[in-house]
Amino acid sequence: MSDPLVARMREFGTTIFAEMTALALRTGSVNLGQGFPDTDGPPAMLERAVEAIRDGLNQYPPGPGVPELRQAVSEHREDHYDLAYDPDGEVLVTVGATEAIAAAVLALCEAGDEVIVFEPYYDSYAASVALAGAVLRPVTLRPAGGRFTFDPAELRAAAGPRTRAILVNSPHNPTGTVFTRAELETIAGLCAEHDLVAITDEVYEHLTFDGVPHIPLATLPGMRERTVMISSAGKTFSVTGWKTGWICAPAPFVRAVQTVKQFLTFTASAPWQLAVAYALRHELDWVADLRTDLQAKRDRLTAGLSAAGLDVYRPDGTYFVQADIRPLGFTDGLALARELPSLAGVVAVPTQVFYAHPERGRHFVRFAFCKRDEVIDEAVTRLRKLS
Repeated sequence: MSDPLVARMREFGTTIFAEMTALALRTGSVNLGQGFPDTDGPPAMLERAVEAIRDGLNQYPPGPGVPELRQAVSEHREDHYDLAYDPDGEVLVTVGATEAIAAAVLALCEAGDEVIVFEPYYDSYAASVALAGAVLRPVTLRPAGGRFTFDPAELRAAAGPRTRAILVNSPHNPTGTVFTRAELETIAGLCAEHDLVAITDEVYEHLTFDGVPHIPLATLPGMRERTVMISSAGKTFSVTGWKTGWICAPAPFVRAVQTVKQFLTFTASAPWQLAVAYALRHELDWVADLRTDLQAKRDRLTAGLSAAGLDVYRPDGTYFVQADIRPLGFTDGLALARELPSLAGVVAVPTQVFYAHPERGRHFVRFAFCKRDEVIDEAVTRLRKLS
């Protein structure tokens, strides 16, 4: 029997995260691959979810999301970014940012439309574009001055008459880059010139380091009315398993995305929504402490990777460090990632799987530092076997 999977999805298969996590479990390796914390979020927030379950909030919540969370998201956007969104029509709760991205692409892109993305990219972007029957137009982020950035001329060249949208992830997974205002102004100028919709993945919005600010694209002149702004609770509050995200956008965009979303998951878990609403209002001091802690973990891991002989790019945000494996005599990150458990008892993620042009990232491997200090230290000790 031939493969029953539709042709446009056959290139995707099992995600690299599932493969690497299974490899870690099978080999007993230290898992610095998948980006999930190994500690819990704010205790009071967790207790709010327990209380909601015990109080019987276990049936379908409203499709757009519970009013408490939509209001809390609206307040958060205004308090932090001076962006006003009506909680009744301009905020939509989703099953994590991944669903928000997929629903936005499916709602806003016709078959054959082109979507610009920056590579390397989170793997769901390409899958969402393929599901929509749209066409991916990658623009490569390359190292320059110790960080990853794009060539403005290459970005401009990627836009054409069929370009419908640009997907912007900042703080950026997997490179750890936080786009500067100048970079965002270049993106905004392209959107205005070609009448593009911007879909922004901002799930690491609170996890930037060394005083580097996160600037939402929607705050730039003329961008609020053409931006679908996406974030979630998972990274901010260390509850990646809750899958509670949201979009903020002008009402026509929200209606479009909700039209699709209602036939994907219809709604999202009420207890988590109420707990996240509480956290957005009362636990941002906890998030500030998390940011400080993660910055120290970043420094701990980057120092250890450098001592092990890797060339390391120090990220300005997210959970992740990019390491160039060539100084250790390796050239293929995917091959190394599959051998690393036997070589050193550590699991990482090969960056090349996040490129439309894999050869451009073949020599990079991504390590996650959102782990306990003792886990990072053990991984670094094991990786020294490679040098």
